[in-house]
Amino acid sequence: MTDGPAGTGGARRRGRPSRTDSADGPGARERILTAARAEFAARGYEKASIRGIAKVADVDPALVHHYYGTKEQVFEAAVEMSLAPALEASEGVLEGGLDGAGERLTRFVLGVWENPVTREPLLAIVRSALNNDIAAAVFRKLVTRQLLRRIAAEPAVPDADLRAGLAAAQLVGTVMLRYVIKLEPLASAAPERIVARVAPVVQQHLTGP
Repeated sequence: MTDGPAGTGGARRRGRPSRTDSADGPGARERILTAARAEFAARGYEKASIRGIAKVADVDPALVHHYYGTKEQVFEAAVEMSLAPALEASEGVLEGGLDGAGERLTRFVLGVWENPVTREPLLAIVRSALNNDIAAAVFRKLVTRQLLRRIAAEPAVPDADLRAGLAAAQLVGTVMLRYVIKLEPLASAAPERIVARVAPVVQQHLTGP
């Protein structure tokens, strides 16, 4: 069974498997997501497959398609699962408005990646995005969407989508070079030094002319 092309709106349903195939009903969705995150982290986006994810989750491949759709959509759900703690914690970062948001946002993002508990699951799955355009696009979309949702709530901010994209690019690029590629001297610089350099640029993207 092939994974098929990405859908354009919501998970693609491929027919509900029989009750026997849905093996174990309650908890199946969670097992699939956990298996997907592990498979993408271990094999990368290219080599991971719906069939392999189903095998690890001990379900029929049709159930993976039923709940999550294509491989791209499964990957997006797995990334959201990995980002969930950070995204929940970020809810208050932009609540105070955009004044000073560049520093708060930069400090928050670096804090997530400096903490081994939150860094390791992210690091594993982000590596999947490095060598695949589809996986990288999914990761960028999730990060940008979180920023855009907040920035768009500010009525006086023009070009909210462009601003969110540029701010996200600055932060994601910094994270990639420091924690994934480990480019020196960025990789070993003190977090406060990075905040001092990056935060004004992020702020400029958010509120500058």
